[in-house]
Amino acid sequence: MQKFLAPIQHARGISLIAAATTLFLTVFLTGCDKPASTPGAATGPIKVGEFASMTGSEATFGQSSHEGTLLAVDHLNAAGGVLGRKMELLMEDDQSQAGQPATVVRKLIARDGVVAVLGEVASSRSLEAAPICQQSQIPMISPSSTNPKVTAVGDYIFRVCFIDPFQGTVMANFARHTLHLKKVAVLTDVKSDYSLGLAKFFKEGFIADGGAIVAEQNYSSGDKDFSAQLTALKAVNPDGIFVPGYYTEVGLIALQARQLGLNVPLLGGDGWESSSLIPIGGVSLEGSYFSTHYSPEDTSAAVQDFVKAFRAKYNETPNAMAALGYDSAMILADAMKRAGTTDGAKVRDALAATKDFQGVTGKITMDADRNASKPAVILAIRDGQFKYVETVSP
Repeated sequence: MQKFLAPIQHARGISLIAAATTLFLTVFLTGCDKPASTPGAATGPIKVGEFASMTGSEATFGQSSHEGTLLAVDHLNAAGGVLGRKMELLMEDDQSQAGQPATVVRKLIARDGVVAVLGEVASSRSLEAAPICQQSQIPMISPSSTNPKVTAVGDYIFRVCFIDPFQGTVMANFARHTLHLKKVAVLTDVKSDYSLGLAKFFKEGFIADGGAIVAEQNYSSGDKDFSAQLTALKAVNPDGIFVPGYYTEVGLIALQARQLGLNVPLLGGDGWESSSLIPIGGVSLEGSYFSTHYSPEDTSAAVQDFVKAFRAKYNETPNAMAALGYDSAMILADAMKRAGTTDGAKVRDALAATKDFQGVTGKITMDADRNASKPAVILAIRDGQFKYVETVSP
């Protein structure tokens, strides 16, 4: 009986091996024929990651930027998508906290398989995430991180906003030649890369233009009491105070400055622009000025079409962070179309070659360092509103 069964068992073994071989080849060949399962695939939705401060101390920045980005994705998909595919936006909240950007961007790349990343607003958080995108060869576009160090991380890192050397110089020239200030004090957030960089470039520009920096004081993000610093600044009798911070502290600084009888103009940068600024600072902010990226009062078709669409979707007027979020998604889509693919290296090359792209925030050309060359806008705070003053070209 054993001798009888042996040939049968041998034959069964051969059959099992043959079946296994056939199954392996089928799976292997079928798997090779599924490009949609890999980044840059030619079918399925194009997955794009976004990370922003949706909660936490700078939540209005992230919320506004996200609303603009989402509107752009809506417009792209309504027009047929990109490369014949829908764009899928995957959002992660970094909670305005150090440590979170790295965590959420790693998830977007490793687990979700995004082909590009949009974010962040704050320079410090962009600087945390940028090395991860660079190492992974995933293009990253910051809507509004203005510190020069952000794009210096590597050739996969871009931005659609101007940078602090330009913004600082714009405000220095405005202080000297429009407001005719001669002596300015500076109040800097030492925990913010954005604030430190903008203060540096403002001081350099103001001094080079014949002005004097008569005092400097520091504070830290999250502080509530600025009376000691403001008392020291009042003692030197400045013509104005440059406060390159975020709206959360700027509103309180304005309140406390006026309470101390320090009634000179306050000047700042795009970190001021938030719907929460005036509710915090109230009438204390009257007569202050800041640089930013666009004004909804601009009569150009690009701006007014965007404002109309944004109001229809969100029932509010978009600020600069919303406009920059919109531009970041649209310039990514434009690069993918020109590249003819979502492959990271080819999209990177297309982004680097961007010239005269008509965005909501102006015509954008990428310079050799992947920074957007574009105009700045100066707004005044009058009657509790942001009012357009002027546009300054590079």
